Amino acid sequence: MAKTVQCELCPNGCVLEPGQRSRCRARTNREGTLYSLVYGKPCAVHVDPIEKKPFFHFLPGTKAFSIATAGCVLSCKFCQNWQISQARPEDTDTYDLPPAQVVSNALAYQCRSVTYTYTEPTVFYEYMYDTAIIARNRGVKNTMHSCGYINEKPLRILSKHLDAADIDLKGFTEDFYARICGGSLKPVLHALTILREEKMWIEITNLVIPTLNDDMKKIAEMSSWIVRNLGADVPIHFSRFFPHYKLNNLPPTPLETLESARKAAMDAGMKFVYIGNIRHEGESTSCPKCKKVIIERIGYFVKQNHLANGRCGFCSTAIPGVWS
Repeated sequence: MAKTVQCELCPNGCVLEPGQRSRCRARTNREGTLYSLVYGKPCAVHVDPIEKKPFFHFLPGTKAFSIATAGCVLSCKFCQNWQISQARPEDTDTYDLPPAQVVSNALAYQCRSVTYTYTEPTVFYEYMYDTAIIARNRGVKNTMHSCGYINEKPLRILSKHLDAADIDLKGFTEDFYARICGGSLKPVLHALTILREEKMWIEITNLVIPTLNDDMKKIAEMSSWIVRNLGADVPIHFSRFFPHYKLNNLPPTPLETLESARKAAMDAGMKFVYIGNIRHEGESTSCPKCKKVIIERIGYFVKQNHLANGRCGFCSTAIPGVWS
């Protein structure tokens, strides 16, 4: 007798008849058993600066062995990697790269970390989980860049094996998530609080899109929520939007908008507020006490690093992050 199955990884909660696929296109029901279609089959494999993820308070100046498979739990209209995030696994060019080989490659390329990124790591959860365990056993750290659209139980289990997460907080209204991303804001906020409870190092990225999520009152509200629920030390990256995928009709984000977002976050009490996808002084890390630049960045390149044992090299103030 045919059996339906329900995927419990993400809030989509896909209920699948035999032969059906999940919304993310990466999971299927085979005779009553849920199978991953992407395990060990990444479609993107690169060695990146950790700053590209972006992580600014995690092993600056190091390399991250970065992998992704096809699929995503959301359907953002602005996705920069839509060719693989919105694709079926069989429609992408893949590598045969089991977990142990991922870690061996990371070590061979002198990468301090493996980063699960580009699309949405939740869709290749089992692959990420198994790789993370091997990586940690071999002295390689694990980081994830995710939309945060994942259920509590799998996130808590995964958190035991990750060192850091950069979460895309794409907007701060349910309307934005529903219309532009095909999802909901509430589960993302819940995931962020779980990561904090699990003592994960967190950074947040917010892609600022003209006319859609660039209301400064909402950005201030979002920033205040972060300070109250996650802490003022959590770095946030306000990233410049460029026309992509289904939003080719919108212009790139003006620099003035990014600067206003940065000011709104700092006024809300956030200590480490960055501007990305454009050259700006907001790419660098300044000490919240003495105000001097302690990590100077140009794009993904670290030009100067004045940290000493996790402290400002000028006034010895402790700077939150993972530095070794």
